[in-house]
Amino acid sequence: MTRSFRPSRRRASTPTSARPPLADLVREAKTKQAARAQGYRERSLALHGWICARCAREFEADTLHLLTVHHKDGNHEHNPPDGSNWENLCAYCHEAEHTRGILGDYLTGRDAKSERS
Repeated sequence: MTRSFRPSRRRASTPTSARPPLADLVREAKTKQAARAQGYRERSLALHGWICARCAREFEADTLHLLTVHHKDGNHEHNPPDGSNWENLCAYCHEAEHTRGILGDYLTGRDAKSERS
């Protein structure tokens, strides 16, 4: 007898009685959205706008995921309500910001000195 490794065409469906009502799903989604809106990223986007602080690239709703929040002092727990520790950077400028020091240390030889110590 030959065994088939094809996936079964039968679907295991959840009975409609076990599914939560649509109103509950909508309520939960709205609650989660409100919680996200209280996060520092959403506050920074509202304060500083949908634009990169370095390259001035403007973002639309469909590309907003490429705009990140950079903590100027490097402390992700320091989130003042006025947004003074944040700057919105596109993913490319954010990466450049975090690699600038590493590249500088490499080019000046500072990383080799710290390895010898």
